[in-house]
Amino acid sequence: MDDINLHYRFLNWRRRIREIREVRAVRYRERLKRMLRDGDILRYHGNSDEVGCFVAARPLSRRNRYYEVTIIDTGVRGMIAVGLVPQMYKLDHQPGWLPNSVAFHADDGKLYNGNTVGQQFGPKCCRGDRIGCGISLDSDDGQLTVFFTKNGKEVGSVEVPAAPDGLYPAVGMHSLGEEVQLDLNAEWGTEEDDGQMIVDSHEEDWGRLHDVRVTGTLLEYVGKGKSIVDVGLAQARRPLNTRFHYYELEITDAGEKCYIALGLARRDYPKNRHPGWSRGSIAYHADDGKLFQGSGVGDPFGPRCFEGDIMGCGIMFPRDYSLDGGDDIDDWDLEVFPKPSEVQNDLYANNEDEEDEGEDVEGKKVAVFFTRNGQVVGRREVALPVGGLYPTIGMMSTGEKVRVDLHPLSG
Repeated sequence: MDDINLHYRFLNWRRRIREIREVRAVRYRERLKRMLRDGDILRYHGNSDEVGCFVAARPLSRRNRYYEVTIIDTGVRGMIAVGLVPQMYKLDHQPGWLPNSVAFHADDGKLYNGNTVGQQFGPKCCRGDRIGCGISLDSDDGQLTVFFTKNGKEVGSVEVPAAPDGLYPAVGMHSLGEEVQLDLNAEWGTEEDDGQMIVDSHEEDWGRLHDVRVTGTLLEYVGKGKSIVDVGLAQARRPLNTRFHYYELEITDAGEKCYIALGLARRDYPKNRHPGWSRGSIAYHADDGKLFQGSGVGDPFGPRCFEGDIMGCGIMFPRDYSLDGGDDIDDWDLEVFPKPSEVQNDLYANNEDEEDEGEDVEGKKVAVFFTRNGQVVGRREVALPVGGLYPTIGMMSTGEKVRVDLHPLSG
């Protein structure tokens, strides 16, 4: 009976994940008109009589609140606009011209806030200049503070109504030859007295980092990438639980060999072992589509994953599951998890001693499942270690980057 109930619950979650992915496929789709996109390069592709506009696939948010555009060529008139618009913005209008949109225009340095008449705002921008646009984290309900930067320095800010579905990065162009480089993963911080930039790193989400750099929700491998001991490991600060039982990563750069692994591991998992290779872990590996479960030899499991693919991992907990009398993470003993200020990042401090013995991995059985682009690939039964199973990501070749969402099913 328990197996039957678990089977039906698994099917329900499979349907829910598919529905969420279908909604995202429609909602999170970039839009452009009279423009050509080649990687991170946007080029005007009109006759200079009509506006070209690009709208990004995802809105700015607390986790991804800033982006930048670098002007490669101003073209004939340099009529390049950088700003934020509603998702279904009319693509034959410059950002900032229509209601509920705002933009900084490079050709005249004016701010356009839902009007075709701009207000003097900042300096004009030329070839080589970097224009940034972001949202403030301390905005009041109903209002959003949008700020703009030029070459890393803030130009100014403006209050705009917060859109129910968010505001999307948008770039407008209006003359032949205009070309920009788009960086939707840019980060913004404040300048300290020592001149160092303090960025919103999201390191507090991670309990252990080894040869991995965190920039917002982006994880980047920074190890040597020469042998199997050069693993970069990122382990979340908290284990999956009945409230947050699923997470995802998007492969934004496959690097040299796409040695990217997504899975779950015990808290004291060795830092130089790919998830799935050692006991107390299980992982789906992107490069060969194999599942590794406490062994260096993987089993055929699913399709290989490439740049742009979204991999997911979750746990189907038994209905009677509890941890220390409850699974509300707010009530857990926080000594189990390193405090944000104590995050172990071997990029900066390489004095961590690895616990060779590890914790007891025998415990209640749970079903761990994996997805690829919203489709369930398969599942395996796993013994839950003492303390739970933590989202754990491994990378092992130069240039690998992934964007992680630890709570994709919430909100």
